[in-house]
Amino acid sequence: MHTQAPENTRVIVGMSGGVDSSVAAARLLDAGYQVEGLFMKNWDEDDGTEYCTARDDLLDAMQVAGVLGIELHTANFATEYWDRVFEHFLAEYRAGRTPNPDILCNKEIKFRAFLDHALTLGADYIATGHYARVEHGAQVDHSGEHARLLRAVDDNKDQTYFLHAVGADKFARTLFPLGDLEKPEVRRLAGDRGFANHKKKDSTGICFIGERRFKDFLETYLPAQPGDIEDDAGHRIGRHDGLMYYTLGQRQGLGIGGLADAGDAPWYVAGKDLDRNALIAVQGQDHPLLYRDELTSGPVDWIAGAPPALPARLTAKTRYRQPDQACRVEDAGAGRVRVVFDQPQRAVTPGQSVVFYDADTCLGGAVIEETR
Repeated sequence: MHTQAPENTRVIVGMSGGVDSSVAAARLLDAGYQVEGLFMKNWDEDDGTEYCTARDDLLDAMQVAGVLGIELHTANFATEYWDRVFEHFLAEYRAGRTPNPDILCNKEIKFRAFLDHALTLGADYIATGHYARVEHGAQVDHSGEHARLLRAVDDNKDQTYFLHAVGADKFARTLFPLGDLEKPEVRRLAGDRGFANHKKKDSTGICFIGERRFKDFLETYLPAQPGDIEDDAGHRIGRHDGLMYYTLGQRQGLGIGGLADAGDAPWYVAGKDLDRNALIAVQGQDHPLLYRDELTSGPVDWIAGAPPALPARLTAKTRYRQPDQACRVEDAGAGRVRVVFDQPQRAVTPGQSVVFYDADTCLGGAVIEETR
């Protein structure tokens, strides 16, 4: 974030009603930017349902805007969310994979639909409450608009994993006012400003859909197909409720117990056989079938618009908050890459994303297609 705003620079902040975006707006205002807020509704549902917090979130955003003395716009991107994010989300589950909708939500909604709307309102920049940093003017592409995505100062909250699919041209129009702060300081600043949401708990639900019981939610859109749970030798050891409800490495909710000669070690999901609708489980958290040495990705979203020189020694994450893993990244054709890890990785999951780093710089990432 610029320490002091260029004169007459207009920023529209995506204000969710949460503490992070509220403090982001306050910091920009303190730095001299002309700040306005925009509250997005992206899921059409009766505001009276137990899972829909949109009305309360809007009231929180309005309270903060009132304290700051800024205008708060509203916009409904529910159609864009359904078409660009949710349909893909369902298709991935139908294919037996485990998608991460927050990544596509950032790419298609927050840094496309919201950005486009903000520009029509006359914004020079958008801003969000993400924990990340952007370096403007870095020579990373050839589009004329340059920006580099960097990790946040707070390693525990860094959200670059979820931002890797956004291009440098979008980051060139983006400010991340919280990138140099740690979360406790953000809450303190919110309390000092008199924001009613300063103790509001962080959202952990699906992007824009909320914190509902996931199994019940998914059943509304995809019919469940129960089947057998098998061990690594092909023996039937239980029943599953539908492959879409399980993720690789999962321990809870398998309902396996009391098997003769099996011992007391817990069972973990190690694979899915879509053709036979079978869930494969193994015993012990260090079972070899839970580990993979390499993966092949789908087409990579390189933030700079082009890959670094490949092959390259980089670090990667295959899930949020995972410590960086050393790896070799090779060209696999058609925009895809092959990633060979120095150490075997546990529960690498097709449908999730692998994200690449060079020191503090997030280079981009891709959906995991296959593992070996």
